[in-house]
Amino acid sequence: MPPSPSRPSNKRQIAERGGQRGEALAALFLQLKFYRIRHRRYKTPIGEIDLVVERSGTIAFVEVKTRAHHLLEAEALEAVNTSRIVRAAEHWLARHPREAEKTCRFDVIFLAPGRWPRHLINAFDADYS
Repeated sequence: MPPSPSRPSNKRQIAERGGQRGEALAALFLQLKFYRIRHRRYKTPIGEIDLVVERSGTIAFVEVKTRAHHLLEAEALEAVNTSRIVRAAEHWLARHPREAEKTCRFDVIFLAPGRWPRHLINAFDADYS
């Protein structure tokens, strides 16, 4: 009998915990680079933004990608659903109208075992998603 749709599978739970650990590591990494964490795992009806951070008046919407090997970064970047993230960021900005005047960008942080996190600043543009 297949697992109940209301109860996540063990594989899904493991992936979820790994994602949470990756997001926590990325948040710590960004704090060490003097970013202020505005939100973690910001959920919208459209989707979720892993991290919303700010530094020097710029808001960055950050997607965190964890892979088993650092050579899979290109694959991870292709897996980023940019249109979902852009729409979720628009939702965040609508809920925070004072922030709409600030510069915004979309970053990606790649994580791989035994490697320093790699921060790809301005990884994609909202106009091209």
